[in-house]
Amino acid sequence: MTSDPLPAAAEPARLTAVLRDAGVLGDGRVRDVAVESARNTILSRIVRLRVAYDGEAAQAPRALVFKTGLPDWMTAEWNGGRKEVAFYREIATVMPTQLTPRCFDAQWDSETHAWHLLLEDLTETHQIATNWPIPPKAADAERIVVARARFHAAWWDDPRLGTSIGTWEDPADPQLAIFATEFARFADRMGDRLSPERRKIYERLIAEGKRLNARYHTHRNMTILHGDAHIWNIFLPRDAASDDVRFFDWDGWRLDVATDDLAYMMALHWYPDHRRRHERALLDRYHAELMARGVAGYDRQALDDDYRLSALWQLAIPVWQAEHNIPPLVWWPHFERIFMTLDDLGCLDLLA
Repeated sequence: MTSDPLPAAAEPARLTAVLRDAGVLGDGRVRDVAVESARNTILSRIVRLRVAYDGEAAQAPRALVFKTGLPDWMTAEWNGGRKEVAFYREIATVMPTQLTPRCFDAQWDSETHAWHLLLEDLTETHQIATNWPIPPKAADAERIVVARARFHAAWWDDPRLGTSIGTWEDPADPQLAIFATEFARFADRMGDRLSPERRKIYERLIAEGKRLNARYHTHRNMTILHGDAHIWNIFLPRDAASDDVRFFDWDGWRLDVATDDLAYMMALHWYPDHRRRHERALLDRYHAELMARGVAGYDRQALDDDYRLSALWQLAIPVWQAEHNIPPLVWWPHFERIFMTLDDLGCLDLLA
């Protein structure tokens, strides 16, 4: 146990009501809640809670995870947590398969921008594949892309996309002007550490952005993306025979081509040797799972075409991260790795 204060949203009376509403407590009540551990990530605070009960509570969780924002990120400009709360309220509750931790409470205050989630604790049954920044073993990577395909297929061209679930980007592509402004600041910050050749690639990407976005604006062969799909946002079951993979940290979800998640995971985060040895086989396995899950009219070449385009757009990630004060320890390796990927896959041909 730690000396960290108990969050107000996890006080026994409040927690009793939440768990009863979730149907896991019955006539029992929460007697005591203790903070077992607490840690900060770059954007949030994670608190593990140990819960004790009085009365009938056989189905009630003995441990929970409380997630909330850090004060510097709970602002109108950042709006952190809002989308993750919306995900657990609007999407996780209607998913056909359980691919996320169960959420018992999801709250976001539009006035104060305070938010929190109360999530299932998977510590005993699941684990992260590997310590950051080491990539996963091949078998774990396969489990991840298969689960990713299951999630993507469940929402593939769903008629609710862009209507009751999520929104499509403006066809005028105003985000390209934002990207151009952010890149100008990024280039000034980098100085001569940004070569003239790389500067021209960024300038060409911005100039050709509207043409490249035509694929997105078809709104065909689209799904819900995680949006921050690196392997450290995934819980793998400790049982190697289980397929109970869970994805967490959903504040970046959006509607887009599925390959954006795959390119973010491999093209952006993996160094060339590891990526070259595993990328093709994992894309094959992902596509096979899509087909097995009923996705039609999306052949293997279409996946490759989308993946190359998604890899090209990963150039925007280090610019965005630097703009939003993500530590250089994160964005600088992304900046170097993505150029190596673009060379390997011939992505720059898309700018011709």
